[in-house]
Amino acid sequence: MLDMAEHDLSDGEDDSALLTLVETIEELSATRTIDEVAAVVRSSARRISGADGVAFVLRDNDCCWYLDEDAIGPLWKGKRFPLTACISGWSMLNRQTVVIPDIYQDDRIPHDAYRPTFVKSLVMTPVRTRDPIAALGAYWAKEHTPPPEIVAKLQVMARATAAALESGRLHASLNKELERRTFLMRELDHRVKNTLASVQSIASQTLRTAASPQAFNESFESRLLALSQAHELLTKQAWGKAQLREILAAAMRPFGGLEDGRFVVEGPPIEITPEAAVAVHMTLHELIVNAAKYGALSVPTGAVSVSWRIEDAGGPHPTFALEWRERGGPPVAPPEPKDEGFGSRLIRRGLSRDLGGAAVLDFAPEGLTFTFRAPLSQRLAAA
Repeated sequence: MLDMAEHDLSDGEDDSALLTLVETIEELSATRTIDEVAAVVRSSARRISGADGVAFVLRDNDCCWYLDEDAIGPLWKGKRFPLTACISGWSMLNRQTVVIPDIYQDDRIPHDAYRPTFVKSLVMTPVRTRDPIAALGAYWAKEHTPPPEIVAKLQVMARATAAALESGRLHASLNKELERRTFLMRELDHRVKNTLASVQSIASQTLRTAASPQAFNESFESRLLALSQAHELLTKQAWGKAQLREILAAAMRPFGGLEDGRFVVEGPPIEITPEAAVAVHMTLHELIVNAAKYGALSVPTGAVSVSWRIEDAGGPHPTFALEWRERGGPPVAPPEPKDEGFGSRLIRRGLSRDLGGAAVLDFAPEGLTFTFRAPLSQRLAAA
């Protein structure tokens, strides 16, 4: 009768441990963060194993990080040890579950680290045996050899823990992607509205000063192409900051590019934000078109030099200075105020508005000169 009673008790304990394991797996399936996983594992593993303490250990590069614990006395919560200096590291490095009935008879145990604790026996099993990312440890205050079925349940829990951690990682990744997608949709909406507003303004201003439908068509198409080139450049930069030299190269490309011997370009690296980069590109486009129609680029002997620099670089108010100088073209003369077109107004006011600077057009007989100065800022900065 005694043997039967002991057998019934054992079966009851085993059924209880199995039920706890099932409940633990269900709880782990609902976790979303590492802390939530650790909270479930620390208490459930102790109930299943009957251990005096449980530790949940994360692999942190070359260290074991004792993230959480549930024990009759303090273990190592919050501490980090080299993988090679603790049994949890050995379990992860060797991808094996280890059962140690007497820790002081095993050379893999750092005995000095364990002496201040209650631990005499332990089981350590890796979480995700193929490529361990954590370990689950159960500890006893007396020399103890847990039965194989308890070790097996701890291993099952370790597998469920691996699945929960992966699920949490995917959940976090999905949330991050959804947030990013929402941000991108808002950003796209903002940029589309800005672009449509720019197109509407270009169309209206071009139409107002066009001498004929054909002239409107040519100017409008040219400006739309310049706007699309600016957007193409910024798209390649993932709508981050653009280099002034890259903006200049894109604007000059339809007219021979920087490789054309008629262009001389020099200046230090300058970074410009996307919004300001569009204004810079459109201004340069108008200067080039004007040079190709009436200025230095309208004759084979003409040349254009573009230079920029930082003035008072070490002072309290450093300034960006750019000069566009045409030489070797036909004589030029300033247009009458009533004849000033949209292009000239854009050159004079576009950059001044967007970068807070001052632009000057000088129609000297030997060639047009455009100068622009603006304080360095978040929109315009030395790289």
